[in-house]
Order: sequence, then C-alpha cells, then structure tokens
Amino acid sequence: MEQAVPTNPAAAAVRKTAKQNQGYWQRFGVFYLMMAPALLVLLLNNYLPMLGSVIAFKNVNYSLGVLKSPWVGFQNFEYLFSTTDAWQITRNTLVYNVIFIILNLFVGVAFALMFNSLRSRRLSKLFQTAMFLPYFLSWVVITYLVFGFLNPEIGLMNKTILPWFGVKEPIDWYTEPSYWMYILPVVNTWKGIGYYAVIYLAAIIGIDQEYYEAATIDGASKWRQVWAITIPLIRPVIIVLMLLQIGRIFYADFGLFFQVTRDAGSLYDTTLVIDTYVYKGFIVTGDIGMSSAAGMYQAVVGFVLVLISNLVIRRISKDDALF
Repeated sequence: MEQAVPTNPAAAAVRKTAKQNQGYWQRFGVFYLMMAPALLVLLLNNYLPMLGSVIAFKNVNYSLGVLKSPWVGFQNFEYLFSTTDAWQITRNTLVYNVIFIILNLFVGVAFALMFNSLRSRRLSKLFQTAMFLPYFLSWVVITYLVFGFLNPEIGLMNKTILPWFGVKEPIDWYTEPSYWMYILPVVNTWKGIGYYAVIYLAAIIGIDQEYYEAATIDGASKWRQVWAITIPLIRPVIIVLMLLQIGRIFYADFGLFFQVTRDAGSLYDTTLVIDTYVYKGFIVTGDIGMSSAAGMYQAVVGFVLVLISNLVIRRISKDDALF
C-alpha cells in the first residue's frame, strides 16, 4: 500500500518564496517563445501591409515612388464622396450583405434541422454532400452555369421555364439591373448554404440527447423542442457566425459581383460594390489614390461595425460576446 510522503513545511515555504522571487520572463518567457513564430507571421502577413494605407493620403507619382509622392491629405476621400459613386457602392454592399447574412442564418439553420431530423443517416450524409458541392466550385464555373441558365437566346430560363408560366417574350437578364437584386442572393445562397448548414448541424448534433428525452416525456412537440432546446443551445454558434459575417459586411465577394454579372455596365446600378469599384478604379482609370481611399473607408467602417455589434451583443448577453 502506498504511503503518504510527509511534507516539510519549511522546505515548502522556501520553494514558494523562491517561485515568487522569479522574474516575470523566467516564469512566462517560454510561453512567449512558443508564440513568437505565430506573432511573426501575423506581423508580416497582416500588419506590415497596412503601411500601404498611406497611398490614400498621397497623390502618387510613379516616377517619384510612394514615399516621395506629395501628400494631399483627405483630398482622395473628398473626391470619392463628392460623387454619387460613394453612396451607390455603400448602399449596394450593405444591402446585399445584410440579405446574405439573413439568408445564411435562416436557410442554414432550416437545412441543419432537416438533416438532423432525417432518420436515415446515409440519406442525410448524401444530402449534405450534395449541398456542400457548390461551395467548392469556383466563381468562374458558376459564372458559366448562371450564363447557361440566363442566356437571353438559348438559356434554360427563357426557353423552358418562363414559357411554362405563359411568358412568351424572352428577357435579356444582363441588361435589366432590377432582376439582379434577386439573382445574386439566390446564387450566393446556393453556393454557400451547404457550408453554413454543416456548421449548424455539427452544433445541433453536440446537444445532449437527454434534453430531448426529457422534453418528449413532458409531451413537448418537435417544434416546441426546436424553439425551447435546439435554438437556445446553438445560439453561441449563431452569434459567432453572425459576428464574423458582420465583420465582413463592407466586403463583397469579388467573384460574385464581377464575374457572375459578367461586368455588364448596364447592371452597375444594382451590382457595383466597393470591391469591384476599387478594382475598376485602379485597373480602368489608374487612380490608385482614390482606390486606396475607398479600400481604407471599407476597412475602417467594417472595423467599427464589428466593435458596435460586439458591444450590442455584450449588453444583451455578456457570455456570448467575442471580447
């Protein structure tokens, strides 16, 4: 039988005093050493490129270089906001991203609940795989799929679907901007909803089954179990995913808005967003100063929105806030 080793109170007090006298770096230095490679990558990859933001405050002269080009203060921002472009790209970017966030939440949770309710696990995995497949397709492939669907002359929509509903005249989808307010959310949801559904499904599967067994014994219906058990227990996952999406609410998917729309100028009223505007400003007009000003405006407002969103969530539920 193992015997307890008697401790010497004096020796324990000496060890405790020696530990307290250790310097901060002696105690925690090894942890900082372990963090050093990751911090170096973060510094070089994420923070060092931020020095390029000075371009937004300069009139760049390529013969002089960025550092020697003259400072112009907020002139690039004033020029950006003096046109109607600033309002148009801000409106389009915000509205589309709000629609995307809402659709990803409600449609993603709905599909996760349906997958979880399927009794056949094999059938459930088959549906999950089928829904996840579009997520791995590039926007170039999806662009041609959408074009094959909406082609004014030989597209499936004009040739087959619309005649079923009595519409005989073909629609030129790539010249009518109003239709793309609905087409873009549908395409974005179709491509990404498998990703969100799998995340929500993983959270649902992790819920202890004893909650549902107790609710069944109490006579709760399936809908009642969803509202009283499933939704509250996956709320932290929902909040984290929403915060991540809100953090990018000022960023638009370049492939979706530039390639899927085939960069049709007639659609700009409803398809021009900040990312495509920055690209066109630099590639088409060569105005790198205004493009950088638009990019900086995008980054700063996105950062402020994340802080505000986290503050609101912190006031509602402190445990669900990110920081």
